[in-house]
Formats: sequence, C-alpha cells, structure tokens
Amino acid sequence: MAGILYIVPTPVGNLEDMTLRAVRVLKEADLILAEDTRTSSVLLKHYDIHKPLRSHHKFNEHKASQEVVNELLAGKNIALISDAGTPGISDPGFFLARLCAAEGIEVQTLPGATACIPALVSSGLPCDRFCFEGFLPVKKGRQTLLQTLAEEPRTMVFYESPYRLVKTLEQFAQYFGEDRPCSVAREISKKFEEHRRGSIGQVLEHFKKTEPKGEIVIIVAGKPAVRGKASEE
Repeated sequence: MAGILYIVPTPVGNLEDMTLRAVRVLKEADLILAEDTRTSSVLLKHYDIHKPLRSHHKFNEHKASQEVVNELLAGKNIALISDAGTPGISDPGFFLARLCAAEGIEVQTLPGATACIPALVSSGLPCDRFCFEGFLPVKKGRQTLLQTLAEEPRTMVFYESPYRLVKTLEQFAQYFGEDRPCSVAREISKKFEEHRRGSIGQVLEHFKKTEPKGEIVIIVAGKPAVRGKASEE
C-alpha cells in the first residue's frame, strides 16, 4: 500500500503557531522534506522531533520528486515543509503534489500558518473575494500583468521583498492610481508585526522615509465599480 504525502504548514513567525496535528504528523513521518534543512532543524529541535531530514527546494525539486514518489509508492509516509508557511504557496510543493496526484498517491495538506490570510483580514479591505498574485515577475511580463490587474475588481494580495517594496509601490501608484486603498503588512506573527494602511501614495511616502524590513505582504483594493452603472442581466 502506498504511503501518504503530508504537506505541513510551519510558523511564519511565532513558533506557537505550529498546530498539534502538525507536530504529530512530523513525529510520525518516515521522512521529512525541508526547503532548508538548517532552518527546519531549529523548528524540529524546538518540538523534539527526530526524523530523517532531506533537502527539497526549488533548485532540486524536479530532479528529486520522482525519487520521493517512488518512496511513497513503496509505503513510506513523507512530510513536506518549507522555511515558513504552507508549502506550494510561493514555495516548493506544487510539483511534488501534482506528481503524487497523477500516481494516485494520497496527498493531505494540513491547515495552518500562512502570511497572506492574516494580512488580508487585518487590512480592513474587502476579503470576501480576493485574488492571490504572490511575487510579481521581476522583469519579463511585469508591466503587462500590472496593466491587467489595474482592472481587477477583487482585493489583490502580493508578496514582496523589502528591498523592492518602494519600487513596487511606485509602480502600483502608476498603474492603479495613488488614491487606491492599500495595506502593507510586515513581519506577520513576529515581535515587530506592523500594518501600514492608507492610500498607495500615503503608504509609499511612509516607506520612502522608513526603510522596510522583514517579510512583506501588500494588500491592494480592487478597482471600484462605476457608480450608477446598471448591471446587465
């Protein structure tokens, strides 16, 4: 009988965000795949988890995934974790999950920590409908995508590096307009968590004066509906 691939979220900041089920699954797994074994070793040591640990990251996942599938087919239960948050969301995991699904291997993804949902809910912007864009392309296709997103009516969620935040906000002001509401969440679930809310222009001015640090999530309001325009049946 084939084993199970468990996709296990890990804390994005506070170690207490680890769920009881996640700890149990990692303790019971035959093998743990980690994006960075050095980073994950700290977490595993904290929870007294002692299991074989193997690197599984964006540079080796295509080559390594078939071997993992073979081990699962042989009956091993394997857990996949990333440095922080839920694997597969802007982290390695999608490719392996797809291979397992194609082979009929059971994939169980545990609920747990992620940066985008706390940032979205805390933003004060509509969160009943939203689109997750993750990291924008650094160069190729970036402007085309921003032109398309300028017409997006749903709240938008982006990940960004602190080193590119000001440039990204400048482009958002250009394509979405300086008055479009937004929120920048920084260091979710960590000691210095911060939510800077306002128009894109206001938030941009703040981070021009205050150097951003840590992990960044940007929430941008969707394009407002045209007032008085009757909906077509």
